[in-house]
Amino acid sequence: MVSETPIMEPLPQEQPAQAAYDDVDYEKYGATRDTNPVPQLQRKLKSRHLQMIAIGGTIGTGLFIGSGAAISNAGPVGALIAFIFVGTIVYSVMTALGEVATYIPVPGSFTTYATRLIHPSLGFSMGWIYWFSWASTFALELTATGLIIQFWDETIPISIFIAIFWVVIIILNLLPVKFYGEIEFWFSSIKILTVVGFMIFAICINAGAGEKGYIGFRYWVTPGPFTAPGLYQVNSTPAVAKFVGFWSVLIKAGFSYQGTELVGIAAGETENPRKTVPSAIRKTFFRIVFFFILTIFFIGIVVPSDDPTLIAANNASGASASNGNASPFVIAARLAGVKVLPDIINAVLLTVVLSAANSNVYSGSRIIVGLAQEGFAPRFMKKTSKGGVPYYAVLFTAAFGLLGFLNVSSAGSDVFNWLLQISGVAGFITWCSLNACHIAFQKALKARNISRDILPYKAIWQPWFSWYGLFFNTLIILTQGFTCFIPHFQVQEFFINYLSLILFVVLYLGHWIIFRPKFVKPIEADLDTGRTTFDNETWETVEPTTWYGKTWHWISG
Repeated sequence: MVSETPIMEPLPQEQPAQAAYDDVDYEKYGATRDTNPVPQLQRKLKSRHLQMIAIGGTIGTGLFIGSGAAISNAGPVGALIAFIFVGTIVYSVMTALGEVATYIPVPGSFTTYATRLIHPSLGFSMGWIYWFSWASTFALELTATGLIIQFWDETIPISIFIAIFWVVIIILNLLPVKFYGEIEFWFSSIKILTVVGFMIFAICINAGAGEKGYIGFRYWVTPGPFTAPGLYQVNSTPAVAKFVGFWSVLIKAGFSYQGTELVGIAAGETENPRKTVPSAIRKTFFRIVFFFILTIFFIGIVVPSDDPTLIAANNASGASASNGNASPFVIAARLAGVKVLPDIINAVLLTVVLSAANSNVYSGSRIIVGLAQEGFAPRFMKKTSKGGVPYYAVLFTAAFGLLGFLNVSSAGSDVFNWLLQISGVAGFITWCSLNACHIAFQKALKARNISRDILPYKAIWQPWFSWYGLFFNTLIILTQGFTCFIPHFQVQEFFINYLSLILFVVLYLGHWIIFRPKFVKPIEADLDTGRTTFDNETWETVEPTTWYGKTWHWISG
């Protein structure tokens, strides 16, 4: 009698890692393949949408307004060096994110990657603090809309515009995601045209077209390349004061760059992410150089770092620092004697803020979806409409925009400034986590005998580039509040500057103490959930044949 039981042949000796992986209990380490399917978001974002989201997420109030504080604190050359240095850190994060996001393009990517590759408590704490940064920033952007409109009429209450734009942004985010992509496409186009136009304007003014005649590099000499007139006074030598100014600009530069990582969030709703995401990542380098480094250079040669308006804006705090008068673009136009240009730039700033507010709710809601996917938020947050919109997550995130009304009262503005401080460092914590996730991802691939050469996108200079970003992101997180120790320890300033880091540690330890999850071993990392679905999807691609078509294809795809 012949047994019908199939003979189980031993696994080949060259695949021990894969054999161990097949026996992994996925419930311990994150989402499962069968019992916890990925949310039903729709892939309606086209290549041109993702490209403009990548640009628009970067170009925001940090560049249009915050860059003035950078010039005021460190001088034109100090600010330029700071933006170049932080730009290299950002590029390390984006290449790391690109390699993981193209292989596992799932919604709420940041939380999912940290949970699957490193530790569930890291995914929990990083996801929630990153979500809170977007939710509270949404409140700031709503307040900024009122302040920008007050540029024309200071008697108009800002609360009116907080309420109006709060409703508008909610409606926009409840529409199918393709509408979000289309809106961001046109908002980002306005940003690009403004930045390019400012560069041309700066060249003309510097060459002598303005009231001050030929400027050249006059402001690099007086008040100086590293002068820090806008920085608060410290009892130290001029050299130390300049270093303090330079280091503070590193943090400001990082805040300006935040939003670049939105590509990773949008990857879960993008057509053909394995083609479009690598394209967006590869062009990040050129965007950093063109939109940030060159813009800071041109601001530094047409706006003196000791300009009274620039210093006053730098000393302002909270939402008041988002007034259109604080923009170095507006200051440059006024110094040149061009009367109509400040109004035009202020109108552009309004579109910039609305674009940022729109992105705040979009990204925050998708992070909530990722948290719900991993069991870190209520499961109903994953529910989507027929158009693929996670409406519960959108409404929950948008509700925090009502915090903007805190700025209506003087007492509430102090509370709001604390909330903003929490959100500020959250970007660096996210970048640090992304570098760490990429390092863990490479270890997981090695444990499964998967070559990085077969990945849809292969990050450059690895693993050293990710270690580079991890080190300096960590250093900035730990030192971003160093001024609370100068000239003596200040308790209140310490908690204001490090409250976000303290909150992150509390969230991490709280989750770990309650659930006691273990660190994920490289062989146990879940690299498959949500990936195989996208492997079976196909998209029609049409390559342009004309020269102008190829040019636009390079820019937008």
